[in-house]
Parts: sequence; C-alpha cells; structure tokens
Amino acid sequence: MNEIAIRTSGLGKRYRQQWALRGCDIEVPAGRVVGLVGPNGAGKSTLMNLVVGLLAPTEGELEVLGRPVRTSTVLHRVAYIDQEHTLYRNFRVREMVKAGRKLNQRWDDQVALDRLAELNIPLDSRISALSGGQRAQVALAVALAKQPDLLILDEPVASLDPLARRELMSVLMEAKADSGCTVVLSSHVVSELERLCDHLIVLDRGRVKLADDIDDLLEQHHLLTGPAAAADDVAGQVVHRDDRGDRVSLLVRGPRPEPGSPWDVQHVDLETLVMHYLTAAAPVRPQEVAA
Repeated sequence: MNEIAIRTSGLGKRYRQQWALRGCDIEVPAGRVVGLVGPNGAGKSTLMNLVVGLLAPTEGELEVLGRPVRTSTVLHRVAYIDQEHTLYRNFRVREMVKAGRKLNQRWDDQVALDRLAELNIPLDSRISALSGGQRAQVALAVALAKQPDLLILDEPVASLDPLARRELMSVLMEAKADSGCTVVLSSHVVSELERLCDHLIVLDRGRVKLADDIDDLLEQHHLLTGPAAAADDVAGQVVHRDDRGDRVSLLVRGPRPEPGSPWDVQHVDLETLVMHYLTAAAPVRPQEVAA
C-alpha cells in the first residue's frame, strides 16, 4: 500500500469567529506533485501552515507522512518555502547554508552548494543584495538540502519575473526527479500547474471543492453543449451550467452520453475544470457556519 503524504479528516482552522478552513478531507499519495489552487482567501496558506506545524487545528485530524503533525518528530522530514522566500537578509549565502546545517537533522551541505554553484550564486553575497529570483533559488537550495520527504511551497513564483519563474520551476522539477519527494505548491497560474502537477486540490471559501489525480479528474469530466430541454436528463453530476437561450453548456462529472444523443461532447482542460468549479454555485462560507 502506498504511503499517504498528507491525510486530513474534518480539518478546520478558526480565527476568532471566522473559519478560514473547515471540513477539509484530503488524501495525497506520497510522491505526487500537487497543485493547490483557489482564489485569495480560499484557505490555501492556512492549509499549508497547518501541514508544516505553524498553526494548530481548531478541529479535525491531520497526519503528515503517516504521523500526527504536532505530536511527533515528523517535521524534520518536511521543508517549507513561504511566499516571501523568507531568509535571514543580513546573512551571507554561506551563512544560510551553515545555519541550515546546525538546525536540521538530515542536512546535506553538498546538495545546497552544488545547486548554488550551478546557478552562479556567490556564497559571499548577502541575501539582501540578491535579486528576487536569486533569493528564491537560495531558499529552494536550502529547502532541498534538508532532504525532505515533503516539500511545501506557498506561491513560490508569484513575485518573480517570467525568466526567474521558469528557472525556479526547472530546478524544482529536477530536484523532484532526483529525490522522489512529495511536492505541494500553490499557484494562481493553472496552466503552469498543468505542466508540472499530477494531483490537484481546489479550495474555495475554506472548503475543498475538488481533490484527486489530474488524469482521473480530466477523464471523469466533460463539457456538453446541446438543447436546454434535455439538460435534466443528463447522467452524472452537473458541476456548472451556462444557459444560452434554448441551448446550454454543462460541465458534467460522470458517464459520457451515448452515441446518437443530442449532446456535443468536448474534452475539458485543467484550467476550464478549475474555473468552472470555482464559479459554480458557491457553498455557505465557513465563517457563516455555526461553531
């Protein structure tokens, strides 16, 4: 049986009277590259901070790499990079590597040094003097030197220019191929995730709207265009409906119509799938649900 990298059951996090995340049930098999998507305020950062132990759940259960997060030493197998690529800005690059060596049980100096050399990032440079792309690469090199089994990245390329984005993601995917670790990254650029990820989690208003392997999701869904009068007879779950007079467009999860039906059936790409789920009838906001 494959190890589960992240498992949650009824997971929720409340800030005072508002729920940022609630009723979160997910299972992420080990070794996947997971795209975590959703609009601002969807709960992505909250979920990531729970997974890496920076927040404590208000309710529910959370296991990482088969162990409860806050009651074991499992976090030495987890690395995390936040949106700001947070580093000690007054340190030199060499000092960041030294700090990593002292703070982490599974540290490998050579992993960091080799990647920094490949990227021509001088070890004597101060972090504050580096470009945004270089700081992101240093943060990634430090994270990878921890030899994590689970690597969490919160909007890792949001502040980078297109060239720096491509370089960072290239290094990330190379590292994933070398180590086989599970990677979870959040991003607003769904087309970018389609090239990189094999598993998807969609959050909206603190709720999980979709979670599964991407190939399975694309196989399970299809777009139908046809007469509105026939819409009620469509088999499966109608996720999204767009009425256009006597014609209708439907995103359906379920079996495809039989040949000879009145429906034009189209393949759905990942970006269309995500957008339709996010624009479907919105659930009650978690903060509006009584505690």
